[in-house]
Amino acid sequence: MQKHWYFVRHGQTDYNKMGIVQGSGVDSSLNEAGRSQAKAFYDKYKDIPFDKVITSALKRTHETMTHFIDDGLVWEQDAAINEMNWGVHEGKKSKPFMAKAYKVMIEEWAKGNLDARLQEGESAAELIARLSGFINGLRKRPEQNLLICTHGRSLRCLMMLLKKQATEEMENYKHSNTGLFKAQIFKGEIIVEFENDLSHLGK
Repeated sequence: MQKHWYFVRHGQTDYNKMGIVQGSGVDSSLNEAGRSQAKAFYDKYKDIPFDKVITSALKRTHETMTHFIDDGLVWEQDAAINEMNWGVHEGKKSKPFMAKAYKVMIEEWAKGNLDARLQEGESAAELIARLSGFINGLRKRPEQNLLICTHGRSLRCLMMLLKKQATEEMENYKHSNTGLFKAQIFKGEIIVEFENDLSHLGK
């Protein structure tokens, strides 16, 4: 049986708009633009026979999927697809010293040091472990069409894992608010069909 996994990033929040780091510790709501993006996404994809919607435990993903949930689509929350924990950077607007710390961490990951992290934050090794567990769980599920709403860094990591790429490849994925990524699974093989599709927004 073919399975189809539809991964979507949450809609815009004011923190997104202002360039403030959110991560897993900031539970912000969608702003007006984000709600409009969520409605546009629903309008385009509401006729796909989704079996279930899975969101992270953070409300910006719940709110992005609210129209599907209100329509009666079975909803499940899973903290395994929460955004990465960015430690002391969360809730703060990016400053040069923060950008430098982030750059150093990414460079360490590229060297194979997956335990590198921002102060009090999550490491690549930890992120990969929880998202690998999520993917393994997806493989065992019976549903044919799953709609999954998550976050930017989590999406980057999910795509890297689905394509069996090296960790540094995470940096190459673009992820816009309500950008859609689709994977098809047939006989155990996973093929990513498209990435960050924004056609529902006319882009």
